[in-house]
Amino acid sequence: MGKPYERKDHFFNKAKAEGLRARSAFKIEEIARRFHVLKKGARVLDLGAAPGGFLQIIGTAVGPSGHVLGLDLVPIRPFTQPHIRTEVADVLSEDFDALLASWVSAPFDAVISDMAPKTTGIRTTDEARSLRLVHKALEIAATHARPGSTFIAKIFMGGDFELFRDEVRRHYGEVKIVRPEATRGASVEVYVIGLSKRAAPLGG
Repeated sequence: MGKPYERKDHFFNKAKAEGLRARSAFKIEEIARRFHVLKKGARVLDLGAAPGGFLQIIGTAVGPSGHVLGLDLVPIRPFTQPHIRTEVADVLSEDFDALLASWVSAPFDAVISDMAPKTTGIRTTDEARSLRLVHKALEIAATHARPGSTFIAKIFMGGDFELFRDEVRRHYGEVKIVRPEATRGASVEVYVIGLSKRAAPLGG
């Protein structure tokens, strides 16, 4: 077993000191630094964006010339920066694709998903729900991200994880699996990172 979750840990305190909305902000900060994604002027979609910790890091990284759209099931406290937009949306709803299309004027340079299901404590159920969300995130990236773009998604390890990783490999030139330093000790989550989206899936 991993370490028990301590709410006021190092990253919690660091996030508070730096004015970040969530300790999870350090996860996307580490990934962006290690893989040189989130360049100035980039267009980024952040799924599962509440309360906005990722958005703070992404918004700073892409700068005012970029565009960031953050979506979640719950309202996100608005940002003062005009290039950061937030909306309430359910990615699994029937009208989501049409709704997203109405908000999008150009393909994204990165699609990032920090979505996670409400956990039940039943590992197989939680893994299956996590997979459903990341499959939807990958589907969104396939439709709304440009060739050469980046895909970053949180997923619970186990179940059909390897099958999902192989699916990402069909769409991206390089795939990495990362467990950021700020991940809680007992967590089974990792991030699947797809670099250099292919112009079309292999065999497609």
